Amino acid sequence: MSFHPVSIDTTLLVFALKSEAQELFDDFHTIYTGVGKVNAAYQLVLGLSAWKEKNGAYPELVLNVGSAGSGLFPCGSIVNCTQFIQRDMDVTVFGHALFTTPNECLSPVFSAGLRCEDFPQGVCGSGDNFVTDGKMHGWNVVDMEAYALAKVCSGMNVPFCCLKYISDGADTQAVKSWGNSLEATAQVLHDVVSKIVVSKKAR
Repeated sequence: MSFHPVSIDTTLLVFALKSEAQELFDDFHTIYTGVGKVNAAYQLVLGLSAWKEKNGAYPELVLNVGSAGSGLFPCGSIVNCTQFIQRDMDVTVFGHALFTTPNECLSPVFSAGLRCEDFPQGVCGSGDNFVTDGKMHGWNVVDMEAYALAKVCSGMNVPFCCLKYISDGADTQAVKSWGNSLEATAQVLHDVVSKIVVSKKAR
């Protein structure tokens, strides 16, 4: 890892759905945002605000874990996403490059998140649709929340890390593959998270 293990008491886990956790993460501080970028941003802001009100400071780490599709990485693997693209942003009619947000930056790629050397590095394309065409347009992982989570953490100056379990190939079999992989998603992510987020006694 490129960062030291962090305490369970100062780490906030962020899932989109409870089904991705399978009740294996009850010992962790966890929030479930719901699906999509708006829900993700809204629920994370609420969660961070509540954390700060209770503890006097933001968490030491926001760790986004969950499922994702990929046309490159094999199913069952863990990918550490450190770059993010808002893949449904399109204001090209005003002369902006595809996927860029007007008046923010020239590049559609938003770099954020801590690097976990144990896992391959990915570029995550987040958008409010479930990808089934298998196409990767500058990204190699697809989800529906991570871009928004990374933006919130960057804006609020909270350390962020994103680890995605590849549940499907973002292709025509994606819906079935995603549903069939939920138990494996939770188990593999729990094993990984347990090595990063440790109890006080373990430290």
